[in-house]
Amino acid sequence: MLSIPEQPLPVLQQKRPKSPEPLNLLSSLKQLIHHPRTWLLMAILSLQVILLFSLGTRRFSRQDLPPPYGSVAGSIVLPEQQEEQDECCSGRVFVYDLPNTLNQEILQNCDNLNPWSSRCDALANDGFGQPAKGIAGVVPENLAPAWYWTDQFVSEVIFHNRIMHHKCRVMEPENATAFYIPFYVGLAVGKYLWSNTSTAQDRDRHCETMLRWVQDQPYYKRSDGWDHFITMGRITWDFRRSRDLEWGSGCIYKPGMRNITRLLIERNPWDYFDVGVPYPTGFHPRTDADVTEWQGFVRNRNRTTLFCFAGAKRSLIRNDFRGLLLSHCQNESDSCRVVDCGGSKCSNGTSAILETFLDSDFCLQPRGDSFTRRSIFDCMVAGSIPVFFWKRTAYFQYEWFLPGEPDSYSVFIDRNAVKNGTASIKNVLAGYSREEVRKMREKVIDYIPNFLYAKPQEGLETVKDAFDIALEGVLRRFKEQGEWGFKWK
Repeated sequence: MLSIPEQPLPVLQQKRPKSPEPLNLLSSLKQLIHHPRTWLLMAILSLQVILLFSLGTRRFSRQDLPPPYGSVAGSIVLPEQQEEQDECCSGRVFVYDLPNTLNQEILQNCDNLNPWSSRCDALANDGFGQPAKGIAGVVPENLAPAWYWTDQFVSEVIFHNRIMHHKCRVMEPENATAFYIPFYVGLAVGKYLWSNTSTAQDRDRHCETMLRWVQDQPYYKRSDGWDHFITMGRITWDFRRSRDLEWGSGCIYKPGMRNITRLLIERNPWDYFDVGVPYPTGFHPRTDADVTEWQGFVRNRNRTTLFCFAGAKRSLIRNDFRGLLLSHCQNESDSCRVVDCGGSKCSNGTSAILETFLDSDFCLQPRGDSFTRRSIFDCMVAGSIPVFFWKRTAYFQYEWFLPGEPDSYSVFIDRNAVKNGTASIKNVLAGYSREEVRKMREKVIDYIPNFLYAKPQEGLETVKDAFDIALEGVLRRFKEQGEWGFKWK
């Protein structure tokens, strides 16, 4: 580094040069003309002028440039290769080959993932569950095979199967811009959440094993996890245990998880690394035509009920709002249709719920056991307009998948006004004109593909589903992070 002198430098007085005398200038010009270097310079300039004129008579092409701009043997890009390159312009994904104990063995032990019953049926058919029965006459006959009774906690399996067959997956980590960790963390912890004998160590064991393995990988060390992502198939609060005696796993708070982007069915709105993705629903289209036909079906459906509610009371919760809605809806039986889901009979959807949503203009969506619930997406897939009572139920959760203007597709009613009787749900919803209802429903129908997880492991042809949107969002996020240049360790 240059040192700065303590004393100011003296100001130099520059003398203005004298103008040359005319005779001296003429003499200098004569010497310059007869100098041999002058003739050499003139010859070079003349040659350049001739060359420029000759180039002007032919079309300029990339072959005129040296490599890497010009074509060389073996580097010609065919149209189909160019199209694939454009499709992956946001980045490419490398999938870690984790130890089987962190994914495949968990699936193989599906009988032991739940303290009450086997989970094998729920995890069958690549995570879609058993084919839906009892929906004959509820959905178009040719679309019935695209319906399954899909469990709400299987997104880890669905995402893993899709990403293994994605066109932008690479087999060499040095070619990747994103790294996927196919760990079934939600399935692994599920068996311990309701067990009276499980310990904090039991609930954290699989996560700690995964983090030790991943942190030992060179590409994790290179980025400290900033270009890594994972699917966690439960709500974020199941992985945020602060103290040993509290609920859930402490996975998110473990060293090494801080910078990893996490795809969850419910996120913490104040955590940048949590991304909310749609709950899996029962409709898994096989083709683009399935999506188009379903959208037409729900658009033309004759809806005979103003609003509906599918849910159950939570008797252990003081001032249970869901119980209040259930009673409210039963009292408004001329305008509201109820599906009482007491027990577990509605856990993975039923034909009664689907038909109720199909027949209703609006569907009431209070918070579930947490701020979100799968019913939000079951409702919208059926073309019904959701009515929210907590903004965190959807507006702060699924920004990548929902319209940016909440009023364009949903209704928000202050729950406190409903509790104290100053707002009538029926009067609020009946106040919308038929044209306003039509526009909101049309917005919901336009966004239905965003809520679906397609059946083909390669995805659909032109329609982007929830998986496609999630992956594009992650790659876009990693690209932006690189442009910001801001990362912490």
